[in-house]
Amino acid sequence: MRIVSRRARRRTAALGPVVLATLGLALAGCAGTAGTPDDRLQVVTTTPVLADLARQVAGDRARVTSIVPDRGDPHSYEPSLRDVRDVVYADVAFSNYMLLEEHAIIRTLDANLRPGVPNVSLAESAVKYAAEVIPLVENVNLDTVWLGLRVAGSGAEHGATRASQVEITATRVDGPGQLTAYLTETFGSPRVYVDSQDGVGTSADSVTLPAEAHSHMSWTFSEPGVYRLGLAARLAVTDDADPVDVGSGTFTFVVGVDPHAVAGQAGAAVLDAGHADLTVDLDSGELVVVADEAPGGAAHDHAHDGDPGSGQRTYAADEVVIAVPGKALAPVPAGQGFGFLGRGDEQIYQLPQAVLGKHVHGEIDPHLWLDVRNARAYVEIMRDTLVSADPAGAADYRANAEAYLDVLARTDAYVTERIASIPQSRRYLVTTHDAFAYLGRAYGLTVAGFVTPNPAVEPSLADRRKLAETIDALEVPAVFLEPALAGRSSVLAEVAADAGVQVCPIYSDSFGPDVGSYVELMRFDADSLARCLG
Repeated sequence: MRIVSRRARRRTAALGPVVLATLGLALAGCAGTAGTPDDRLQVVTTTPVLADLARQVAGDRARVTSIVPDRGDPHSYEPSLRDVRDVVYADVAFSNYMLLEEHAIIRTLDANLRPGVPNVSLAESAVKYAAEVIPLVENVNLDTVWLGLRVAGSGAEHGATRASQVEITATRVDGPGQLTAYLTETFGSPRVYVDSQDGVGTSADSVTLPAEAHSHMSWTFSEPGVYRLGLAARLAVTDDADPVDVGSGTFTFVVGVDPHAVAGQAGAAVLDAGHADLTVDLDSGELVVVADEAPGGAAHDHAHDGDPGSGQRTYAADEVVIAVPGKALAPVPAGQGFGFLGRGDEQIYQLPQAVLGKHVHGEIDPHLWLDVRNARAYVEIMRDTLVSADPAGAADYRANAEAYLDVLARTDAYVTERIASIPQSRRYLVTTHDAFAYLGRAYGLTVAGFVTPNPAVEPSLADRRKLAETIDALEVPAVFLEPALAGRSSVLAEVAADAGVQVCPIYSDSFGPDVGSYVELMRFDADSLARCLG
């Protein structure tokens, strides 16, 4: 006979029949493990880094679990039934959010927590504890506009939450040839979202994004001329709610011809560089274009302009044309799966995907903890949340947090000292993952670039030459790879070998063979940077 604690009985009594059925499956798949948690406070986090911070504050008073395992990738991890069990029994939940975690993780958390359980988004809450955030800035080094899709606005009028999703569907394509929009996933396989060759207007020609998300895309055109793409958006507040229309618009692409001479659009702004998004504005009910750089032309600013000083302008769909210049003409990509674009000996006009691999994110860089001072803010939030959830343990939580904040202060000083030992002229960071802006800003590094290798598609000689020239021009002695991405890093590793520079390890989102805690992660990164750059 198994004895179940009073706390566990209260949790079980609060569960609905659907959750209990799911939980039963999870327990059936976990033979040999405890069916329910112990009588301590149950804390669930989304990532190992957050779990380690929470354990330092909770001490022995709480059982802390992470949805993503130690060597897992929070950007791609799919939760298991065991993870659902941990969420169901949780008394407190901590996520990073700001679109760091795979959306399935957030939906698992939000859908299965019991009513009233604290569900804290640390990155957002940390601002109130003096953490500093960094807006995501794209590396504008391509010769054409980087064009993605975005969902902006809260959608509060419709009752939207962070678990809500927006479906963006192509409703019409007019033009002289085939228009496609596709995403090259992490291992090089293309995923097609729009293909006008067989008509558009169905769910097969759609993209689904969470609220406040952003995604990169590749866009191709088979013939020169003017194309017009109609898009419509629908918001699904919950999985079982009827979607509601949240806007539509028609966007103009000018391919291989003069973008300033489009009939009916005299004076329109021309987007031919930088980063822009076709954007669903949930609050205004419109589809607009948000551009990082304000191009020339007579277009006026639209009603929604973003934060002052953000460097962004927003245009109505009919106020802008998107230029696809003649220099965008390129062969159909090599590799399996690209036959939908044509034969390998044919050429297409392409606006390339800015970052290879599935890359959905928000407007703020979510990797706050790579500045130790921001991690201190996370610890203070966890302390106050645990005190509120378990007042009897307030003294323990406060004492644990105080002791750990001292450890973090010493860690911050160590990282500062180690990176300061690198000559200023060598403090350039080239990596495979755009996660290190906070590390760079806090400790005086320049993030010179990041590369997401694509092992299934051989890069062009021009791509390799450009990377080699960057390494040579900056005279970097090393480039840095995350162990979790080592299997996808052949291109950067080969170019580094040709240039005679080291390939050194660095960590950001997860733990690995060299590190098993947040403090170890930060100290390891500082040592690796000092050793390989100094």
